Amino acid sequence: MRHEIQMIRKLLEHQVSGLMWQEVERREPVRALLIKALVKAGFSENFADHLMSQLPEGEDLANSWESVQHQLMTQLPEGHDEILREGGAIALLGPTGVGKTTTIAKLAAAFGKKFGMEQVALVTTDHYRIGAFEQLQTYGRIIGCVVKQAKTAEELSEVLYQLRNRRLVLIDTAGIGQRDVRLSEQLDTLSRNSRVTIKNYLVLSATAQRRVLEETFNQFHRVPISGCILTKLDESLTLGDALCVSIQHSLPVSYITDGQRVPEDIQAANALELVTRAVEMVERLGDDPHYWCGDSEGSTV
Repeated sequence: MRHEIQMIRKLLEHQVSGLMWQEVERREPVRALLIKALVKAGFSENFADHLMSQLPEGEDLANSWESVQHQLMTQLPEGHDEILREGGAIALLGPTGVGKTTTIAKLAAAFGKKFGMEQVALVTTDHYRIGAFEQLQTYGRIIGCVVKQAKTAEELSEVLYQLRNRRLVLIDTAGIGQRDVRLSEQLDTLSRNSRVTIKNYLVLSATAQRRVLEETFNQFHRVPISGCILTKLDESLTLGDALCVSIQHSLPVSYITDGQRVPEDIQAANALELVTRAVEMVERLGDDPHYWCGDSEGSTV
């Protein structure tokens, strides 16, 4: 009986929600249309509704859509190319398969072009994955920089001290799932270092679902996170999921990658370009009309 009551309650909540949405579509068609557009772009319904509540009333569809994009650009935190400008000890964190090692190679090659490869060093703390050190060594040979391995917090501290004269030391951490019990050990290795200040950057795949990105952030931000790097933009259908997480957690997007070429396919993040790209991705989805321009009458989403 309790189960049946719960099912009836869910059904009633669904019907009431549908009726409320129909009322919004009838009384505020522009607002309803733009909320649907944002949800289609990958943003959460709550975030889209909150964003629309900040817009002035009475504007037409085209002006409202421009205001939405402006709000997104204003709220999206971005980095300032700080890794390639300032250097330091930089650790890339994230689950397996997001492209940490390739991103490290791109950053190392780009920094080496500006300041010389003798100023760059690579360190891996990944002793779980077979061939992890060898993969980083291969990148090191190709771009011409030293590569070290550290299996414990003590070894990492010692290696970083040995490399203290390098302008940029990039640390490739193990690709561990956010639910893996070994994650705490990985994060402790970084947080227990006392000799050198390590700046941590979370690597997130633009192809991941918003809930996966949320869970990844919640698990990894137990250590201080300076920013994030969005990878695989060339493989993603939408960008709203990643941008929504960045905005809601005030997580600066420092760099984006959109290919496998080293170091060409990496660039400093720009809020205007990211929002523009997100909009263009929505335009390419399906056969729906361009709901951000022209007359809203007769439009469907």
